[in-house]
Amino acid sequence: MIEATRRSRSLQGEQREQEKPDLELWRGSDCQLWAHAAERRVAVRVARCFPWSEPGRHLSLRDADDDEVAWVTDIALLTPASRRALALSLLEVGFVFEVEAVTQVEEEIEIRFFRVRTRQGWRSFQTHRDEWPREMPGGALLIRDVVGDLYYVRAPEELDPKSRKLLWAFMD
Repeated sequence: MIEATRRSRSLQGEQREQEKPDLELWRGSDCQLWAHAAERRVAVRVARCFPWSEPGRHLSLRDADDDEVAWVTDIALLTPASRRALALSLLEVGFVFEVEAVTQVEEEIEIRFFRVRTRQGWRSFQTHRDEWPREMPGGALLIRDVVGDLYYVRAPEELDPKSRKLLWAFMD
């Protein structure tokens, strides 16, 4: 079983190496991550995909319209220059706030305003009104704000009564 897994990983690695020969990444003078892929040069942002336990793998590079420009299976397979540019961008997007309490949720015309206490301190953020928290395996909630920051509610049912009341519309 272990040998089969090793062989499978080895084959997957060979396939991944063939996936990215034409992808080039760099940071522009505007500090934006840029990609040259499929004969297209475009500013991109990094979207980390699950599992989060492998932060250098499964990365979607998206343009301003949120369309995927390139998929990076493993950052280690990129050229050193591309790897450095992507690693710097990952530092900027790799942070997830863990919500401990919700003190305010207000809806306006196009946005929802949140005031929360996180493990990292107090935060205020906004989401688009049509952007609902995603329910994760085990009942956790993941909220993405308008600038792309992530807020993770590990166990909504264990929050204080006020927090649960404010989040009731997002929970089953």
